Amino acid sequence: MSDIHRLDAGHAHVALLEIRRPPHNHASVEMLGELADTLARIDADPGIRCTVLAAEGRVFCAGADFSGGAQDPAPFYVQAMRLFRTAKPVVAAVHGAAVGAGLGLALAADFRVTCAEARFSANFNRLGFHPGFGLSVTLPRLVGPQQASVLLFTGRRIDGVQA
Repeated sequence: MSDIHRLDAGHAHVALLEIRRPPHNHASVEMLGELADTLARIDADPGIRCTVLAAEGRVFCAGADFSGGAQDPAPFYVQAMRLFRTAKPVVAAVHGAAVGAGLGLALAADFRVTCAEARFSANFNRLGFHPGFGLSVTLPRLVGPQQASVLLFTGRRIDGVQA
């Protein structure tokens, strides 16, 4: 079963992709690879001008899925970095939790649209990890170096209104 579904939103020139890994839509190496492959196909399609990335259920992406015995995060990061190669604009429609890798996935998009119920957190330090998914670069660009440091060092959670 595929983790990424392309939906026909009925809008010309817009691809709608939906993450479907219930209940928390955790990002796996396979899911990120599938997403990167799909975005590469969209880049090659002259009929599509942009992509909206959404998620099924109540959570956007609650972090990485390292289950299945994967102890080495390198394959995960290789696939995550492929997302930054997409040439066409990506809009992340963020609802619910965007934590860790979910925050990274949201920040890999060019634009983010959110709601009051959303929650964002760079919780890597609480787990003893380096901030992955390019967050040490993307987060300061978005919120400034001081606020990014606070979020990265504390793992503080902010809601959609504050974001």
